[in-house]
Amino acid sequence: MLDRLAVLDEILEHHAQALGRDYHPYRNHAYRVANFCWCLLPGTVQDLYVLAVAVAFHDLGIWTAGTFDYLAPSEGLARRYLLDQGRDELVPVVVAMISEHHRLSRVERDQDRRVEAFRRADWIDVSLGVRRFQLHRQDFTRIVAQFPRLGFHLRLVQFSLRHGLRHPLRPLPMLKP
Repeated sequence: MLDRLAVLDEILEHHAQALGRDYHPYRNHAYRVANFCWCLLPGTVQDLYVLAVAVAFHDLGIWTAGTFDYLAPSEGLARRYLLDQGRDELVPVVVAMISEHHRLSRVERDQDRRVEAFRRADWIDVSLGVRRFQLHRQDFTRIVAQFPRLGFHLRLVQFSLRHGLRHPLRPLPMLKP
């Protein structure tokens, strides 16, 4: 089980003030998604770094930019982080993972496999396990027990309702067909 990803924790600590009371719920969400993704598509140390960066930033724009239309701000944070780390070559895959993680349908087959695995992992968590793809029930249960939800999904509903009232024609701007 992935229970200590230094890069993920470092990034979240850096943004702890913006996350405020949502720090621990978001951290647990990030760890659940990382673990679901790793179960679906384990890989190399480099893949683990890519996953840690993507999962740290994937929804962070909600808090740092104060918007529920958060994909572009989240992508920008990840891009800046990777450039600052001298990891320019990882920008395309990490940005794609963030950009496509709320796609309703499968990503294009010619995309990096990590993009689709990440999309599925996030859907597993957001759907509360209703959609599990190829994730075994025991893995799902074990991961959720290790990283409890702590009200994260309720918080997303609150953000969604607030955004929907302000933008009734675009209530879920992050979704893609």
